[in-house]
Amino acid sequence: MALTKAKKNAKVKQLATELETSTSAIIGTFKGLTASKDFELRKVIRAAGGNYHVVKNKLAAKSAEGTKVEAALQGLKGVSSVAYTSGDPVALAKALSTWVKDNAEFTFKLGIVDGKVIDVAQIDSLAKLPGKEELFSKLLFLIQSPAQRLATVINATGRNLAVVVNMAAEQGKFGAPAAPVAEAAPVAEAPAAEAPVAEVAAAHVEESAAGEQPSGAEQPENGTASQAGEAASSEAAEG
Repeated sequence: MALTKAKKNAKVKQLATELETSTSAIIGTFKGLTASKDFELRKVIRAAGGNYHVVKNKLAAKSAEGTKVEAALQGLKGVSSVAYTSGDPVALAKALSTWVKDNAEFTFKLGIVDGKVIDVAQIDSLAKLPGKEELFSKLLFLIQSPAQRLATVINATGRNLAVVVNMAAEQGKFGAPAAPVAEAAPVAEAPAAEAPVAEVAAAHVEESAAGEQPSGAEQPENGTASQAGEAASSEAAEG
């Protein structure tokens, strides 16, 4: 049943609205594709964040005017279908490439990524690239890795320095210990402890010089006193 002009315009407008925000598209063709496989294909594309339409070539060209995928939808021939997305082009290419391997009824015509038209070989290469999420994960790892390594090095340096300083201190690598200085103090005070002995000796010398007998010379004094007493007694007797 042929489409009326009004229905054609409605389809063009609907597709144009959807393609307006699309940044990537993959154009394919098929032969003998059953309804069940068509449903499966649409499900796979939706899971990858895309949309899918079987389009008439002229309507596709008109709908894509002024969009980023316009170049891919111009001059199409034969049966055409378009899978498009405003998200990750790699995810869409991966999903379609995986599905096509098990469904030979569907083949690629061309693709477009951010305004650049790519051929079938480039679509296969695009499908082998890491997706955005994987790239973001790797990028995040690369950003965090130097910081983590720096923190590890700083922590390890602090621990190693503490160990080295402790070992050096135990081995006396920082100079002579302070203990000998403290032991030298009693040696300096020794003469002060002998000062009273020197004073006593000096006192004995002064007593000897003054004609006083030291305490150890008591016998001579007693002998003299005895002789004086005997002399006095004999004088009295003679008188």
